[in-house]
Parts: sequence; C-alpha cells; structure tokens
Amino acid sequence: MKRNHIGNTGLSLPRIVFGTSCLGNLYGALADETKLEITREWFKQVDTPVYLDTAGKYGAGLALESIGENLRRLKVPPVDVVISNKLGWRRVPLQHASATFEPGVWAELKHDAELCISGDGILDCWQQGCELLGPPYSTQLVSVHDPDEYLDGAVSSSNRSKRLENILDAYRVLNDLKLDGKVQAVGVGSKSWQVIQLIAAAVPLDWVMLANSLTIYCHPPKVVEFVEQLAGRGVMVINSAVFHAGFLTGGRYFDYRIATPEDDASLFTWREAFLTLCRRHRVSPMVACVQFALSPPGVAAVALNTSRPERIAENVAAVKADVPPAFWLDAKRVGLVSPDYAHVG
Repeated sequence: MKRNHIGNTGLSLPRIVFGTSCLGNLYGALADETKLEITREWFKQVDTPVYLDTAGKYGAGLALESIGENLRRLKVPPVDVVISNKLGWRRVPLQHASATFEPGVWAELKHDAELCISGDGILDCWQQGCELLGPPYSTQLVSVHDPDEYLDGAVSSSNRSKRLENILDAYRVLNDLKLDGKVQAVGVGSKSWQVIQLIAAAVPLDWVMLANSLTIYCHPPKVVEFVEQLAGRGVMVINSAVFHAGFLTGGRYFDYRIATPEDDASLFTWREAFLTLCRRHRVSPMVACVQFALSPPGVAAVALNTSRPERIAENVAAVKADVPPAFWLDAKRVGLVSPDYAHVG
C-alpha cells in the first residue's frame, strides 16, 4: 500500500488508519478475544508500521489499555506500530453506577472520565495515556481531542476566549513534548473544519484529521480549498467519519444521532439515489465513500473503524479499490456529487 510522509517527522502514513473506539466499548462491550482478533487483523492486512488512532476518551482509557495488552499478547515489535492519542480526557474513579461522561455511548466501563484541556491538563492526559498503554509501546502522534466541542461548551464570549486560550496552552505543551523528542508529530482532529483552520493559523501542526467535513455527501469548495492549502504547507490530512456514522451505507445513525424519514427526508432521498447509482454501476457504497474521501489533493489517508474483525479486510480492500470514471460522471449528472468537484470523474 502506498505511504505518505508526515512532513519532516520521519513517519510515513499508509492510506488507512485504524480507529480504535470499538476497543473502548463504543455502544456495546466486546469480548477480550474479539478485541484481540481485531488487533491481529490490523497487522495481517497492512504492512507495518500499522497506524492506530485512539484517545483517552475511548472507554475512559479502556481502548488504550486494550491496545497495549493486545500488542503485548501478539508480541508486536514497537517499531511495527504507530499510535496517535487524542488528548483532553483523563480517567477518574467511577463513583456512580455507570460513567457520567457521554451517557449511553460507552458500555460496561469500570472508570469515568473528565475533561481536562489546559497546559497542565494535557500533560497529565499524555502521561496517563503512556501509563495505560504500557511498555514497550509509546504514542508518536498527539493532538487535542475535539476542540470544537470544547469551544461549543462556552457559556459566553469571554468564556470561549478563555477556552481557546486553554487549547493554545495545551498545544504549546504538545509542541514542547515534540521538541524534547517525547512525541514525533502534533496535530488536531475536529468535526469542524473551521476550528481546525483557527488552530492551524495559531500553532505549528504536522497533521490534521477531518471528521464529517469532506465526504461524498458533503464536500464544500471551501473545505477542499483548505485541504489543498494544508497540503501546500506540508500538513498531512487524514479523512475520517466518511460514512457520516454509517448512514450513507445503510445505517441508522447520521453524525452521531438517529436519523428518521420524518425529520430527515432529504437525507433519505439522497441515500436512496446514491444506493441506486451504486447498484447500477455495481460499485460498493463503502468503496464509493472511501474512494471519494481519498480523492482530494492533500488527503493522505482515511480512518476506518469496525468492531467486526472480518470487516477489516473489506476496509483495506476499499482503500485499494478503483471506481470507474463512469460512476463519478453519473454521480455528477444526478446531483449526488457537485459538478464543480474536479477530483473525480
């Protein structure tokens, strides 16, 4: 599989990054052996080093623990794995019957998590992440987790300014860790490309991860232009949430909420037209979503996540697949893809 260099960090990125929220019991608890099989498949399907994207928020650190334990059980050499840890949530003791952060999202947790975005807070999160992962493994890529959600939680304009200051303080700490050689690359991931733009203008970044922002369903020219600008500055772009939480390929959720025909008629109309087009051209909807997500200049990889080990080979195949130009031309003709989008068809 083709690999791309992340600036001057010495790291090279394959076209697929494996998400790990399922190891934190996202929406349901997985058996330990299933988690081990998922980990085994990552290394079976992609040449090393394999890239994993995780976060202290995933199961209040459970995903980090599972990654470290599984890598040790499989005896994976540290040089064969690169781990990105999105920081900003710290594990704390569970004091209620269930975790209080993101109720209903994480299943059967033995710990809780608290938001911790500041200079000192992000350092605590990084140190705890290293402990949860455990030797001999380490985190090479770091970022502040969902700064858009943190800013959206502001109760006033002055509070928002203070929160932005906290984010920038956190990035000063992360870049100090890089200068000290404790991490190799600093980035940002967000569901708001405008927040990424705000941070990228204020601090040096090696990579960014877009979520829900540049997909076959949603590809505004301003976002495409921004990605091209990042690429021109040597900033690596990873595209994630390219199925809009699974809705585009037939799922119930759209961007982390349940979609209904009554409230989201236009979404269902778009999806039916998309699935009809895929059947006509005999193109897998998943492949169409993945290949579109990889098409913009500057996008180096797509992040994909699954709780089913057998799906990992399918995800890798989707990254390697080709989509005939006729499909894209037809997609533009029927209005599924913007006619002005120049990178397919």
